[in-house]
Formats: sequence, structure tokens, C-alpha cells
Amino acid sequence: MTPAAQRVDIRQVHGESPRVLTDILQDGVNLAVWQRRLPAQVEDFAALVVSLGQPFADQRVVDVNEHEPPVLPDLLREAADLQGYESFVADVCWLVSAYTCLVGARRVGLRLRVLHNAMCPRFHVDNVPVRLLTTYVGCGSEWLPEGAIERAGLQLAPAPVDNIQRLQAGDVALLKGEKWSGNEGAGLIHRSPAGPGPRLLLSLDWLA
Repeated sequence: MTPAAQRVDIRQVHGESPRVLTDILQDGVNLAVWQRRLPAQVEDFAALVVSLGQPFADQRVVDVNEHEPPVLPDLLREAADLQGYESFVADVCWLVSAYTCLVGARRVGLRLRVLHNAMCPRFHVDNVPVRLLTTYVGCGSEWLPEGAIERAGLQLAPAPVDNIQRLQAGDVALLKGEKWSGNEGAGLIHRSPAGPGPRLLLSLDWLA
């Protein structure tokens, strides 16, 4: 048993209010999920982006201040002419702002991309403090409750057939990783979805 598992029960929390995201700050919580329904304009924009079949992507480091709204000029600029673009950018800005406020970040790594294949198909843990993931359209990331698979030799272990949980499109998830102080040996075990079809995925990382 890992030191982290000995100290506190490892658990995951879900809720229909964004307030549930603050639970990630609690000891033992390695996943907090806001189960939200996307605004119609944002949902329609994301579906249109994916339907075009193009390798849309945006990756950047954003200097942030919890007292000021983030500025994301030309976010996913290839799709700027599509209907709903402004609503989509506003949604991403809100998520960056909420994430910034929650963790007190000064710099955030933003990745936004259309994925046609599983980026990380094997179950793994992230070597980061805490990562925000949301899938705007397509299959959501898959994760395992504690005890469903042995952590030792995780990369080589066969995937279990039971207890695989999946985030839904629109869900906003905070995944605690191995670099969160006190969470060593308790990062959320997860992987890219095995389901078919492309997806539009946003991830945010706390860089400083």
C-alpha cells in the first residue's frame, strides 16, 4: 500500500454545481467532476468543429491573474468564422479563470485539440499537481476507482474489464496527479477513451 493510501481514503466526487470542483482541495479526493450541460451554442460549435474533420489545435502558455479575466487572443483561430465561436471562447475563458482562482496559478498551460485517436490509450497517472479536462464533444476520458487495478507496474498491467468509469461530454473534471503535495502514490488512474469517434478536448495545467 502506498503512503498516500495509508494516510487517507482515496475517493472521487461528482456534483451538478461548479462548487464541487473545490472538493479537489481536500485530502484524499483525486477527482472532482462538475456534471454540467453545455450551453446550446457551445455544444453546436464544438459539434461543427469536429464534423469538419480538420486537425484543429491550439496550445499556449497563458499568464493569468486571479483578479483579472484571462485574455485568449485568436483562440482556435481556424474556427473563428463558425457560428458560436464567441460563446465557445467565453466558456474557455471562464474555465481558465475558475481554474486560476482555485489553485492560485500565475501561468496556465492550455491545450485545445480535435483528437481522432486515443492520445493516452493505457491507464496511467499524471505527473502534475492537478489537471483540468473537459471534452466538448465525443467520448470523455475513462478512469478507475481506487483498488480496481494494481498501481505497481501500472503501465504493463492489463486493463480491467469491470469498474471502468467514463466522463461525459460537457463534464468539467479536475484530476489530481502525483505532484500534488500529499498525493504521492494516489494520482487518479485514467486513460483516453476507447470509444469510437473524434472528440474536442480542453486541458489546463498549473505551471506556476
